Amino acid sequence: MIKKTILIFDDDPNVLEVFKIVLEDLGYQVRQSATSHDVLEKVGQFEPDLILMDNWIPEIGGILATQMLKAHQEYSKIPVILVSANSDIAKLAKQAGANSYLPKPFDLDKLEECVSKFLQSEGSDFP
Repeated sequence: MIKKTILIFDDDPNVLEVFKIVLEDLGYQVRQSATSHDVLEKVGQFEPDLILMDNWIPEIGGILATQMLKAHQEYSKIPVILVSANSDIAKLAKQAGANSYLPKPFDLDKLEECVSKFLQSEGSDFP
């Protein structure tokens, strides 16, 4: 069975480490990037099945990076989960065109639930 790949855009090494440990333990292949300015190149390189996008990532930010992905014909179908500590995360995720969102600090069960919704059942957009 081929492992599903999750690409994580986050500039916090601690968050990246937690994501990596939890998601690899669930059987996913994890790729990471600490910047978002090269989002299209990274997605082309890693061909992820799902993207976790931090809202406050250098250099262009998660909203613009997500909008770039969703505007790209080849990558627009890849589910993007916006991750942020911002209290307006639901509004920001919709503005970005993300498929869902995960508030920080995140609950590990919520992370697992959100990821599996998109990777195991090819989930829909916002609940």
